[in-house]
Amino acid sequence: MLNRVVLIGRLTRDPELRYTASGVAVAQFTLAVNRRFTNQQGEREADFINIVTWRNLAENCANYLKKGSLVGLEGRLQTGKYENQEGRTVYTTDVVADDVRFLESRNRSESPSDFRSGSFGGGNNYGSGTGYNQGKPMDDPFADDGKPIDISDDDLPF
Repeated sequence: MLNRVVLIGRLTRDPELRYTASGVAVAQFTLAVNRRFTNQQGEREADFINIVTWRNLAENCANYLKKGSLVGLEGRLQTGKYENQEGRTVYTTDVVADDVRFLESRNRSESPSDFRSGSFGGGNNYGSGTGYNQGKPMDDPFADDGKPIDISDDDLPF
């Protein structure tokens, strides 16, 4: 069986961070994901998808993401149900993200190289915030320093 979801979109609200009774962090937010096509009026529609993150990933999302942040994420689809106050059954569908990639700097006026590692995935070395770039700004190898690039036609792959 396979249950994997990959999404790129923008947060519609700031992440909401809470802790379970046993002290485990959980963050929830909604991601707006554009559809590939336009409607009859020529407007692009979006789907609004509920996202849940846990533990270090939840804390990192709450600390570094805000409404409007562009992220890419990977996770699994999870459904559930509960009874509301009126006694009606409410069905839920969430994406439980185990990897969230920050696709732009926190302040859009900063260059991406000014922002620390934006990957806070579940089962990799990035999740704890240590061992990867150790909080130092990354040098952008593609930054425009105003000088022409000297490259011969023989070095181009096309």
